[in-house]
Amino acid sequence: MTTVAAPKRTGRNRLESFALYALLQGVPLYSSVVLMMKLVAAPEIVGERYGATIFVVLAATFHGLVTPWLAPKFPRFFRHNSAPMFGDAMLSFTEKVSRWLAEPKTAVELLSNLLLISVLVVGVASIR
Repeated sequence: MTTVAAPKRTGRNRLESFALYALLQGVPLYSSVVLMMKLVAAPEIVGERYGATIFVVLAATFHGLVTPWLAPKFPRFFRHNSAPMFGDAMLSFTEKVSRWLAEPKTAVELLSNLLLISVLVVGVASIR
């Protein structure tokens, strides 16, 4: 006997989608931007106390709010950072993450983020 999973409430699904976009895509992207700013000595954001943290939190939050809304409207523009499974109400939170990790482009994205952040950390650490 097969059962069909009932879709989640819209609010919960939107919250999960927001969290996944913000944490899995926004935080690595904007933390590498902060490291790049630190490397080129741009004190506007990274020079203030907690400025880098505030920037990453605000930018990742904005990324998490805007991407699920704009990605379906402009699929060509968001083709590299859109994950349609994040908005699927039929999937559980863990199934969304599992399906995202199973995609081939995700491995390349995670590896490139890891390498970029590693190189930037070495560069920033060698400044002083």
